[in-house]
Amino acid sequence: MMLLHGGDREEARNRFQALWERIGPDGDPLHRCTLAHSMADAQDDPEAELAWDLRALTAADALDDDRPARHDTAVALRALYPSLHVNLAADFLKLRRPGAAREHLDRARAASTALGDDGYGTGVRAAIDRIDRRLREQGA
Repeated sequence: MMLLHGGDREEARNRFQALWERIGPDGDPLHRCTLAHSMADAQDDPEAELAWDLRALTAADALDDDRPARHDTAVALRALYPSLHVNLAADFLKLRRPGAAREHLDRARAASTALGDDGYGTGVRAAIDRIDRRLREQGA
């Protein structure tokens, strides 16, 4: 994350990819979700960003597929859903797919009840509002 925030997107992608391979498809869903969520932010191509955000959502949904979840993992994933969906809305907006963007924005707003009254929750709710304004400006 420090590499990503420091502007070295390529090295961040390389290291995230190595972690992704190490975690593997049967790794903890929370780890896979957060890693894919971060990997999406490191992408330069909007299609690649969308693909990683979809992987993050799939990992989060893995808990619903007969997979036992520790309570703290389930709680953490519920709090991530609004961010996952708002990122997908932003991806679809970049790709000029307003219908899909609106669908994920609505899901983000519905899931936002799981957010706390802290900096993270405030930031996600602000992102929901920003994307909503952009969609309305575009008539979507």
